[in-house]
Amino acid sequence: MVGAIDAWDIATATFADNFPRALVRNATLRPRSGRRLVAQVDEVQLLLASPECTNHTCARGTLDFDEASRETALYVLNYVRAFQPRWVVIENVIQMRAWSRYDELLEVLREDYRVKTQVLDASDFGVPQTRRRLFILCDRKKEPPDLTGYRASRQPTARDILDPSGTWEARPLYRKGRASETLARAKRAMQNLGEGVPFLIVYYSMDGGGGWQSLDRPLRTLTTLDRFGLVEWWQGEPTLRMLQVPELKRAMGFGNAYRMIRGSRRDRIKLLGNGVCPPVMQHIVARLTNAAEPKFRVPQAIQVDRAINLPAKEFA
Repeated sequence: MVGAIDAWDIATATFADNFPRALVRNATLRPRSGRRLVAQVDEVQLLLASPECTNHTCARGTLDFDEASRETALYVLNYVRAFQPRWVVIENVIQMRAWSRYDELLEVLREDYRVKTQVLDASDFGVPQTRRRLFILCDRKKEPPDLTGYRASRQPTARDILDPSGTWEARPLYRKGRASETLARAKRAMQNLGEGVPFLIVYYSMDGGGGWQSLDRPLRTLTTLDRFGLVEWWQGEPTLRMLQVPELKRAMGFGNAYRMIRGSRRDRIKLLGNGVCPPVMQHIVARLTNAAEPKFRVPQAIQVDRAINLPAKEFA
Protein backbone atom coordinates (compact mmCIF):
# COMPACT_ATOMS: atom_id res chain seq x y z
CA MET A 1 0.00 0.00 0.00
CA VAL A 2 1.48 3.33 -1.06
CA GLY A 3 -1.36 5.74 -0.36
CA ALA A 4 -4.92 6.15 0.87
CA ILE A 5 -7.60 8.82 1.17
CA ASP A 6 -10.66 8.78 3.42
CA ALA A 7 -13.07 11.42 4.70
CA TRP A 8 -13.19 10.09 8.29
CA ASP A 9 -10.27 10.97 10.55
CA ILE A 10 -10.60 7.81 12.63
CA ALA A 11 -10.50 5.69 9.48
CA THR A 12 -7.35 7.38 8.17
CA ALA A 13 -5.64 7.16 11.56
CA THR A 14 -6.48 3.46 11.80
CA PHE A 15 -5.14 2.90 8.29
CA ALA A 16 -1.92 4.69 9.21
CA ASP A 17 -1.56 2.49 12.31
CA ASN A 18 -1.61 -0.58 10.10
CA PHE A 19 0.26 0.77 7.06
CA PRO A 20 2.81 3.18 8.54
CA ARG A 21 4.77 3.47 5.27
CA ALA A 22 1.78 4.57 3.22
CA LEU A 23 0.88 8.20 2.55
CA VAL A 24 -2.52 8.72 4.18
CA ARG A 25 -4.75 11.74 3.66
CA ASN A 26 -7.86 12.71 5.62
CA ALA A 27 -9.96 14.53 3.03
CA THR A 28 -13.42 14.62 1.50
CA LEU A 29 -13.19 14.13 -2.24
CA ARG A 30 -14.79 16.68 -4.55
CA PRO A 31 -15.47 16.68 -8.30
CA ARG A 32 -12.06 18.28 -8.93
CA SER A 33 -10.14 16.22 -6.36
CA GLY A 34 -7.12 14.62 -7.90
CA ARG A 35 -3.51 13.67 -7.64
CA ARG A 36 -2.44 16.72 -5.62
CA LEU A 37 -3.83 15.10 -2.45
CA VAL A 38 -1.22 12.33 -2.80
CA ALA A 39 1.36 14.14 -4.90
CA GLN A 40 4.26 12.28 -3.29
CA VAL A 41 3.01 8.97 -4.73
CA ASP A 42 4.81 8.26 -7.99
CA GLU A 43 3.29 5.02 -9.26
CA VAL A 44 0.11 3.07 -8.60
CA GLN A 45 -0.29 -0.38 -10.12
CA LEU A 46 -3.59 -1.22 -8.44
CA LEU A 47 -6.34 1.19 -7.39
CA LEU A 48 -8.89 0.03 -4.79
CA ALA A 49 -11.95 2.22 -4.35
CA SER A 50 -15.07 2.05 -2.20
CA PRO A 51 -17.23 5.12 -2.94
CA GLU A 52 -19.95 6.20 -0.55
CA CYS A 53 -22.66 3.55 -0.34
CA THR A 54 -25.21 5.06 2.06
CA ASN A 55 -27.31 6.60 -0.71
CA HIS A 56 -27.39 3.45 -2.80
CA THR A 57 -28.52 0.99 -0.14
CA CYS A 58 -32.13 0.06 0.57
CA ALA A 59 -31.37 0.52 4.29
CA ARG A 60 -32.36 4.18 3.87
CA GLY A 61 -35.99 3.08 3.64
CA THR A 62 -38.19 5.93 2.43
CA LEU A 63 -35.54 8.65 2.85
CA ASP A 64 -34.59 10.58 -0.28
CA PHE A 65 -31.30 9.70 -1.93
CA ASP A 66 -28.49 12.25 -2.08
CA GLU A 67 -27.22 12.35 -5.65
CA ALA A 68 -24.04 14.19 -4.64
CA SER A 69 -23.15 11.24 -2.41
CA ARG A 70 -23.77 8.79 -5.24
CA GLU A 71 -21.55 10.77 -7.58
CA THR A 72 -18.49 10.13 -5.42
CA ALA A 73 -18.17 6.98 -7.54
CA LEU A 74 -17.26 9.20 -10.49
CA TYR A 75 -14.39 10.78 -8.53
CA VAL A 76 -12.60 7.45 -8.80
CA LEU A 77 -12.11 8.25 -12.48
CA ASN A 78 -9.96 11.26 -11.56
CA TYR A 79 -7.42 8.93 -9.98
CA VAL A 80 -7.68 6.37 -12.76
CA ARG A 81 -6.75 9.08 -15.25
CA ALA A 82 -4.02 10.53 -13.05
CA PHE A 83 -2.20 7.29 -12.19
CA GLN A 84 -3.31 5.02 -15.06
CA PRO A 85 -2.99 1.86 -12.94
CA ARG A 86 -2.88 -1.55 -14.55
CA TRP A 87 -5.77 -2.74 -12.37
CA VAL A 88 -8.81 -1.08 -10.76
CA VAL A 89 -11.25 -2.63 -8.27
CA ILE A 90 -14.38 -0.72 -7.22
CA GLU A 91 -16.52 -2.11 -4.40
CA ASN A 92 -20.01 -1.08 -3.31
CA VAL A 93 -23.42 -2.36 -2.25
CA ILE A 94 -25.24 -4.31 -4.94
CA GLN A 95 -27.95 -1.62 -5.18
CA MET A 96 -25.40 0.61 -6.89
CA ARG A 97 -26.36 -1.13 -10.14
CA ALA A 98 -29.71 0.69 -10.08
CA TRP A 99 -28.05 4.13 -10.01
CA SER A 100 -28.84 6.24 -13.08
CA ARG A 101 -25.13 6.91 -13.78
CA TYR A 102 -23.86 3.38 -13.15
CA ASP A 103 -23.69 2.56 -16.88
CA GLU A 104 -21.88 5.84 -17.49
CA LEU A 105 -19.21 4.85 -14.97
CA LEU A 106 -18.72 1.50 -16.70
CA GLU A 107 -18.58 3.08 -20.15
CA VAL A 108 -15.76 5.43 -19.13
CA LEU A 109 -13.83 2.58 -17.55
CA ARG A 110 -14.24 0.49 -20.71
CA GLU A 111 -12.42 3.12 -22.76
CA ASP A 112 -9.12 1.85 -21.33
CA TYR A 113 -9.98 -1.36 -19.46
CA ARG A 114 -11.60 -4.70 -19.85
CA VAL A 115 -14.31 -4.65 -17.20
CA LYS A 116 -16.14 -7.43 -15.40
CA THR A 117 -18.83 -6.80 -12.77
CA GLN A 118 -19.82 -9.45 -10.26
CA VAL A 119 -21.65 -9.87 -6.97
CA LEU A 120 -19.62 -11.87 -4.44
CA ASP A 121 -20.64 -13.21 -1.03
CA ALA A 122 -17.89 -13.11 1.60
CA SER A 123 -19.06 -16.43 3.05
CA ASP A 124 -18.01 -18.16 -0.20
CA PHE A 125 -14.43 -17.06 0.51
CA GLY A 126 -14.16 -18.56 3.98
CA VAL A 127 -15.41 -15.49 5.87
CA PRO A 128 -17.84 -16.30 8.72
CA GLN A 129 -20.34 -13.69 7.47
CA THR A 130 -22.99 -13.51 4.77
CA ARG A 131 -22.02 -10.30 2.97
CA ARG A 132 -22.96 -9.75 -0.68
CA ARG A 133 -21.22 -6.87 -2.42
CA LEU A 134 -20.72 -5.59 -5.95
CA PHE A 135 -17.18 -5.66 -7.32
CA ILE A 136 -16.14 -3.96 -10.56
CA LEU A 137 -12.88 -5.55 -11.77
CA CYS A 138 -10.82 -3.73 -14.40
CA ASP A 139 -7.65 -4.84 -16.23
CA ARG A 140 -5.88 -2.89 -18.98
CA LYS A 141 -4.43 -5.95 -20.71
CA LYS A 142 -6.76 -8.92 -20.33
CA GLU A 143 -10.18 -10.10 -19.24
CA PRO A 144 -10.61 -9.92 -15.45
CA PRO A 145 -11.35 -13.21 -13.66
CA ASP A 146 -14.84 -14.44 -12.86
CA LEU A 147 -14.98 -15.38 -9.17
CA THR A 148 -18.72 -15.94 -8.89
CA GLY A 149 -18.29 -19.71 -8.83
CA TYR A 150 -15.61 -19.77 -6.14
CA ARG A 151 -16.38 -21.71 -2.96
CA ALA A 152 -13.97 -22.11 -0.07
CA SER A 153 -13.36 -25.63 1.15
CA ARG A 154 -14.89 -24.72 4.51
CA GLN A 155 -17.53 -22.17 5.45
CA PRO A 156 -16.97 -20.91 9.01
CA THR A 157 -19.99 -20.02 11.11
CA ALA A 158 -20.90 -17.43 13.72
CA ARG A 159 -19.79 -19.92 16.37
CA ASP A 160 -16.21 -19.67 15.05
CA ILE A 161 -15.87 -15.97 15.87
CA LEU A 162 -16.95 -16.12 19.53
CA ASP A 163 -14.61 -15.61 22.43
CA PRO A 164 -14.81 -18.25 25.20
CA SER A 165 -17.75 -17.97 27.58
CA GLY A 166 -16.94 -15.69 30.49
CA THR A 167 -14.55 -13.47 28.51
CA TRP A 168 -17.12 -10.66 28.38
CA GLU A 169 -19.72 -9.67 30.95
CA ALA A 170 -23.24 -10.90 30.27
CA ARG A 171 -26.45 -10.01 32.06
CA PRO A 172 -29.65 -12.00 32.65
CA LEU A 173 -31.93 -11.94 29.63
CA TYR A 174 -35.00 -11.50 31.84
CA ARG A 175 -33.73 -8.45 33.70
CA LYS A 176 -35.87 -5.46 34.64
CA GLY A 177 -36.18 -2.93 31.84
CA ARG A 178 -35.37 -5.33 29.00
CA ALA A 179 -37.19 -4.23 25.83
CA SER A 180 -40.25 -6.30 24.98
CA GLU A 181 -39.12 -6.65 21.35
CA THR A 182 -35.80 -8.12 22.50
CA LEU A 183 -37.66 -10.68 24.59
CA ALA A 184 -39.95 -11.46 21.66
CA ARG A 185 -36.93 -12.15 19.41
CA ALA A 186 -35.44 -14.42 22.07
CA LYS A 187 -38.74 -16.25 22.48
CA ARG A 188 -38.94 -16.97 18.76
CA ALA A 189 -35.41 -18.38 18.83
CA MET A 190 -36.15 -20.63 21.82
CA GLN A 191 -39.31 -21.90 20.18
CA ASN A 192 -37.23 -23.01 17.20
CA LEU A 193 -34.07 -24.20 18.97
CA GLY A 194 -35.27 -25.22 22.40
CA GLU A 195 -33.90 -24.06 25.74
CA GLY A 196 -30.21 -24.40 26.53
CA VAL A 197 -29.07 -23.70 22.94
CA PRO A 198 -27.12 -20.44 22.43
CA PHE A 199 -28.15 -18.12 19.60
CA LEU A 200 -27.85 -14.55 18.33
CA ILE A 201 -30.47 -11.85 18.59
CA VAL A 202 -30.32 -9.65 15.48
CA TYR A 203 -31.40 -6.05 15.95
CA TYR A 204 -32.53 -3.82 13.06
CA SER A 205 -33.28 -6.97 11.06
CA MET A 206 -35.08 -6.44 7.76
CA ASP A 207 -34.66 -9.91 6.25
CA GLY A 208 -37.71 -11.61 7.69
CA GLY A 209 -35.57 -13.87 9.85
CA GLY A 210 -37.52 -13.21 13.02
CA GLY A 211 -34.80 -11.13 14.67
CA TRP A 212 -32.52 -14.05 15.55
CA GLN A 213 -30.11 -16.49 13.97
CA SER A 214 -28.44 -19.79 14.76
CA LEU A 215 -24.73 -19.96 15.54
CA ASP A 216 -24.38 -22.75 12.98
CA ARG A 217 -24.47 -20.45 9.96
CA PRO A 218 -22.34 -17.41 8.98
CA LEU A 219 -23.14 -14.17 10.75
CA ARG A 220 -25.66 -11.98 8.98
CA THR A 221 -24.27 -8.87 7.33
CA LEU A 222 -22.30 -6.70 9.72
CA THR A 223 -23.39 -3.06 9.46
CA THR A 224 -22.14 0.16 11.05
CA LEU A 225 -24.56 -0.40 13.94
CA ASP A 226 -24.20 -2.57 17.04
CA ARG A 227 -26.79 -5.20 16.09
CA PHE A 228 -25.79 -8.66 17.38
CA GLY A 229 -26.58 -9.90 20.88
CA LEU A 230 -25.44 -13.34 22.07
CA VAL A 231 -27.77 -15.38 24.24
CA GLU A 232 -26.03 -18.09 26.28
CA TRP A 233 -27.15 -20.18 29.23
CA TRP A 234 -25.76 -20.08 32.76
CA GLN A 235 -27.10 -22.50 35.35
CA GLY A 236 -30.21 -23.03 33.27
CA GLU A 237 -30.98 -19.32 32.79
CA PRO A 238 -30.41 -17.30 29.58
CA THR A 239 -27.94 -14.40 29.57
CA LEU A 240 -27.41 -11.69 26.96
CA ARG A 241 -24.42 -9.65 25.86
CA MET A 242 -23.52 -7.81 22.67
CA LEU A 243 -20.83 -9.18 20.37
CA GLN A 244 -17.55 -7.36 20.97
CA VAL A 245 -15.09 -5.74 18.60
CA PRO A 246 -12.58 -8.64 18.55
CA GLU A 247 -15.40 -11.01 17.57
CA LEU A 248 -16.69 -8.67 14.88
CA LYS A 249 -13.14 -8.32 13.52
CA ARG A 250 -13.06 -12.07 13.03
CA ALA A 251 -16.50 -11.91 11.38
CA MET A 252 -15.02 -9.53 8.80
CA GLY A 253 -11.93 -11.69 8.27
CA PHE A 254 -9.45 -9.34 9.93
CA GLY A 255 -6.67 -11.09 11.82
CA ASN A 256 -5.89 -10.37 15.45
CA ALA A 257 -2.78 -8.45 14.37
CA TYR A 258 -4.88 -5.74 12.70
CA ARG A 259 -4.79 -2.75 15.05
CA MET A 260 -8.00 -0.93 16.00
CA ILE A 261 -7.20 1.39 18.87
CA ARG A 262 -8.87 4.62 17.71
CA GLY A 263 -12.15 6.07 18.82
CA SER A 264 -14.98 4.56 20.83
CA ARG A 265 -16.48 1.09 20.62
CA ARG A 266 -19.17 2.55 18.36
CA ASP A 267 -16.48 4.03 16.10
CA ARG A 268 -14.75 0.66 15.77
CA ILE A 269 -17.97 -1.10 14.87
CA LYS A 270 -18.62 1.58 12.26
CA LEU A 271 -15.10 1.05 10.87
CA LEU A 272 -15.75 -2.67 10.51
CA GLY A 273 -19.22 -2.21 9.04
CA ASN A 274 -17.79 0.13 6.41
CA GLY A 275 -14.99 -2.30 5.55
CA VAL A 276 -14.31 -4.81 2.82
CA CYS A 277 -13.63 -8.37 3.98
CA PRO A 278 -9.86 -8.90 3.45
CA PRO A 279 -10.11 -12.53 2.28
CA VAL A 280 -12.43 -11.50 -0.55
CA MET A 281 -10.12 -8.73 -1.71
CA GLN A 282 -7.10 -11.01 -1.30
CA HIS A 283 -8.63 -13.47 -3.76
CA ILE A 284 -9.57 -10.72 -6.20
CA VAL A 285 -6.10 -9.19 -6.19
CA ALA A 286 -4.39 -12.57 -6.42
CA ARG A 287 -6.48 -13.59 -9.43
CA LEU A 288 -6.10 -10.20 -11.13
CA THR A 289 -2.32 -10.22 -10.78
CA ASN A 290 -1.81 -13.98 -11.29
CA ALA A 291 -0.34 -14.31 -7.82
CA ALA A 292 -0.66 -17.49 -5.79
CA GLU A 293 -4.13 -17.98 -4.35
CA PRO A 294 -4.07 -16.72 -0.75
CA LYS A 295 -4.73 -19.15 2.03
CA PHE A 296 -7.09 -17.75 4.63
CA ARG A 297 -7.69 -19.21 8.07
CA VAL A 298 -10.34 -17.81 10.41
CA PRO A 299 -8.47 -16.05 13.22
CA GLN A 300 -8.84 -18.00 16.44
CA ALA A 301 -10.67 -16.52 19.37
CA ILE A 302 -8.41 -15.27 22.12
CA GLN A 303 -9.25 -14.70 25.76
CA VAL A 304 -8.95 -10.91 25.52
CA ASP A 305 -7.88 -8.74 22.61
CA ARG A 306 -5.90 -6.28 24.71
CA ALA A 307 -5.35 -3.87 21.83
CA ILE A 308 -9.04 -3.00 22.13
CA ASN A 309 -8.50 -1.64 25.63
CA LEU A 310 -5.70 0.75 24.72
CA PRO A 311 -6.57 4.44 24.97
CA ALA A 312 -7.01 6.30 21.70
CA LYS A 313 -3.96 8.34 20.77
CA GLU A 314 -3.99 11.89 19.55
CA PHE A 315 -3.93 12.24 15.80
CA ALA A 316 -4.27 15.00 13.24
